[in-house]
Amino acid sequence: MTPEAPTAPTPTPTAAPSTSASPTVRQVWTRSRGVVLAFVILLVAAVAIAVVRSGAQHGSLDPRSADPQGSRAVAELLADRGVSTRVVTTLAEASTATGPDTTLLVARPDLLTDRQQDRLHSAYRDSGGRTVLVAPGAPSVGTLAPGVDADPAPSYDSTLSPHCALPTARRAGTADTGGIRYTTDAPGADTCYPSDGLPTLLRLSASEGDGDTVVLGAPDILQNERLDQQGNASLALQLLGSRTHVVWYLPSLSDDSATDAGDRSFLDLVPSGWLWGTLQLFIAALLAALWRARRLGPLVPERLPVAIRASETVEGRARLYRKSNARDRAAGALRSTTRTRLAPLVGVSPAQAHAPEALLPALSARLRQEGQALHSLLFGPPPRDDAALIALADQLDALEREVRRP
Repeated sequence: MTPEAPTAPTPTPTAAPSTSASPTVRQVWTRSRGVVLAFVILLVAAVAIAVVRSGAQHGSLDPRSADPQGSRAVAELLADRGVSTRVVTTLAEASTATGPDTTLLVARPDLLTDRQQDRLHSAYRDSGGRTVLVAPGAPSVGTLAPGVDADPAPSYDSTLSPHCALPTARRAGTADTGGIRYTTDAPGADTCYPSDGLPTLLRLSASEGDGDTVVLGAPDILQNERLDQQGNASLALQLLGSRTHVVWYLPSLSDDSATDAGDRSFLDLVPSGWLWGTLQLFIAALLAALWRARRLGPLVPERLPVAIRASETVEGRARLYRKSNARDRAAGALRSTTRTRLAPLVGVSPAQAHAPEALLPALSARLRQEGQALHSLLFGPPPRDDAALIALADQLDALEREVRRP
C-alpha cells in the first residue's frame, strides 16, 4: 500500500497592517489621563470643601441651634429674664413684627437685596423699637443704617475695650466685637469698641421716638462657643433685652421678596465674586492657550490612512512637472540627486557635493575625462524639450554607473 504524500498545511492569511488614522483606546487614555485625574481631584476637593463648610455653617446665628456657632444660649438667657424670642425668615414677617416693645435682630443683613433693605428700613425707622444689625458690610450698612460706612480693612483684634460713654458697653467691659469697622457722620452716635481709631459697635438714635439702631461689627458675642468669654454675655443680653420681645430675622433665599429684583438687570443680580471669578478663568484660559501654543514638543509619528509606494510618489511628482512644463525643476532635481550620490564615491564631503570647484576635479581624476563635459552634464543649463530631459536622465545614469564601476 503506497503511503499518501503529506499534504502541505494551508497557509494562514496574515492580517494586513492597519492603516487607520483613528487613535486607539490606549492612546486616548494616555493623552487624556492627566486631564481626567486633575478633574477628579478638583471634584473631590470641591465636595470635601462643601461638606466641611456646610457642617461649619449649620445653624449659624440661629437661636434654635445648639451648635458652636448657634445662638441658643442667648435665647435661653433672654427667656430666663422674661424676654421672648421669635424666629422669622421672611421680610413680611420681620416688617410687621416691629414695634416699640420689640428688638429686631437682623442676623445676616448682606443677604438682603437692595429692595429688601429699603423696605426693612422703612418698617423699623420710626417704629420706636431697637434694631440690631449683625456684621453688616458695605452692601447693606449704608441703607439699613444711613450715615454709616463700612471700612474695607477689618479689625485684627477680636477682643476690644469699650472706650465710650454708652452705659451698656461700660457695664459689659471688654468683648469680642472685633470684626468690621465703621465710620459715621450721624449726629449723637455712640461709637464703642474702637480698633485703630474706628469703632466696631455703633448706636444710632432714631429721628423720632425712643428707637435706636445698633450696628455690631462681629457676631461673636451671640455665638454659643463665645458667650461665656469676656463680657460677651453681658453685652448681648443688654443689647437684646431692653425690650420684652426679640424678633430674630434670619434672611432666607426662599423668601418671595428676594426674587423681586425691581429694575435691575441679570448682571446686577450676579454676585461680584462670580464676575471676578469668570474674569480670572478667562485670563487663565488665555494663558494656557499661549503656553500650549509655544510648547509644540517633539514630532509624533502617526500611521498613514493608506500606504503609498515610492514609485507612485515619483510618478505623481513627474506628472506635475510635466503638466507645468517645469523641465528646469526636473533637471535640477535629477542633477542634485546625482551630485549627492557621486560625492562620497570620489572622496568629496556631502557639504561640497554641489560646489563645481570641489566635485569636478575629483570626477575628472577618477574618470580621466575633461572637466568641461562633466560641468555641462552636472551643472549645465536646463533642457530645451522633453527629449533633451530624457537624454539628460540617461547620461546621468550612465555617469553614475561608470563611477561605481570597480
